[in-house]
Formats: sequence, C-alpha cells, structure tokens
Amino acid sequence: MNWGKIFSRRALLRFYAKIVREKADSKYIARGWAIGMFCGCFFPFGIQLFFSIPAAFLMRGSKIGATLGTLLTNHVTIFFIYPLQCYVGDRLMGGHLSWEQIRSAMENVLAKQSFDSLFALGWHLTTAFFIGGAILTAIMTPLTYVGVKNLVEKRRARREMKSS
Repeated sequence: MNWGKIFSRRALLRFYAKIVREKADSKYIARGWAIGMFCGCFFPFGIQLFFSIPAAFLMRGSKIGATLGTLLTNHVTIFFIYPLQCYVGDRLMGGHLSWEQIRSAMENVLAKQSFDSLFALGWHLTTAFFIGGAILTAIMTPLTYVGVKNLVEKRRARREMKSS
C-alpha cells in the first residue's frame, strides 16, 4: 500500500474541496458530516451507510457529508481503531483483556469480515466494542461538526473577500 498516495497533498485537497464546495448552509453541511462521523465511529464497518443516509434525511444534513463522514473507519484505519475501541470499552467495563488479546481477536474478525465473527467474540468483547465506539463517537461527532462548519465558513469568507 502506498501511503504517500493516500495522504498526498492532492488527495487531501480533493477531500477538502468536497467539504467546502457543497452549495448549502454551513450548518447543513456540518450536520451531515457529524452524522457520518457518528455512524462511522459507532456502527460496525459495512452497515454504516444504512444508518447515515436515512439519518441525514431525517435530521436534514448533507447526504454527501453523511456518506463521506463514515470514511473514518475504512479498510486501512479499522485495524487500529477497532482494537483501540475494544480496549477502551474493556477498560471501562473493568477490563481483564490485554491489548494483544484484543488485537488478535479483532484481526480474526477483520479477516473474516462478518458480523457473526464479531458476535462470536463473546458478550464481553462485543459490548466493549460498542462502549468504546460510543466514547469515540462522543469525542469525534462534535469535533467534526465544529471543524467542518468552521472550514466552510472560513473558505466562504475568504472567497467573499477576494470577490469584493
């Protein structure tokens, strides 16, 4: 995998452009991205869009943002985020699992890519996954809303200053 291509300046600029060029109110755009981030952090990979798109319609948020916001968890990041999520959840539940135990169990789940393999981990680790996801969600969702709203408003203010 070529990390330079994934995190290149051009790729980041394209991603930034997707955020700030949407023709809508900054709160609408930020709401959509926050919905996507919520779903991307809380729900397991593969079912996030089933929740984010309808939520964007119900909460009147950007559908583009709701879709792209779920990309926090992707084929590259889940190998770090999911074990960390389980580790945090395990510790909050009075934890007895080591980082290596959790990482090994999650690698098995991610290799099979099925929900049955997630639930086969047992009640404790599955619950830890969702508790850790709730913590990640509580941190990332408001940060995403504020960050995207500020990005859009600053970009629009700069464009308006240029045109006047």
